[in-house]
Amino acid sequence: MSSTQIGVLAVQGDVREHLAALAGSGADGRPVRRPGELEDLDGLVIPGGESTTIDRLCRIFGLHEPIRALIASGLPVYGSCAGMIQLADEILDGHPEQQSFGGIDMTVRRNAFGRQVDSFEVDLAVTGLADPDRPFPAVFIRAPWVERLGESVEVLARVEGHPVAVRQGTLLATSFHPEVTGDHRLHALFVEQAAAYRR
Repeated sequence: MSSTQIGVLAVQGDVREHLAALAGSGADGRPVRRPGELEDLDGLVIPGGESTTIDRLCRIFGLHEPIRALIASGLPVYGSCAGMIQLADEILDGHPEQQSFGGIDMTVRRNAFGRQVDSFEVDLAVTGLADPDRPFPAVFIRAPWVERLGESVEVLARVEGHPVAVRQGTLLATSFHPEVTGDHRLHALFVEQAAAYRR
């Protein structure tokens, strides 16, 4: 049986790091730059980067509507940092023309934790990870936070009272960048979800 097939949106951001983390989690990751590369996926990762740039390039390359359709169909999708912004139904402090893919009933605020110089790392307790007593090294870089949550959204982790890891159905999102830590437990959680979808 072939491994779980997970695409990484590759228009901008931490693509290589997510591909390495997926490989370390037993999945077959592949970059996605055009609509045809979305076919036959068990899951999709939307990486960190610059959310307005990701949005603009996805619309230019014809990826925006196909990804929205896949999210609506139930495909497992994981978004980190800018990817979290892209999965939010509502964005605060975004560019006036910025669009998200949506899917998670939440409102996020861009750059809520501050600018690049305000980046930080903190050990977090994240619900659902393997080895739950071991904290997760969460790296925050110009990170968003969640300001409003719908009733069906599960909070997996918080910082200073703000949700920074959430899940709704087959959609998972974090404010932080697990792909840069060498700790693959969050990717493994997503791969497990994608494998279940595939079955």
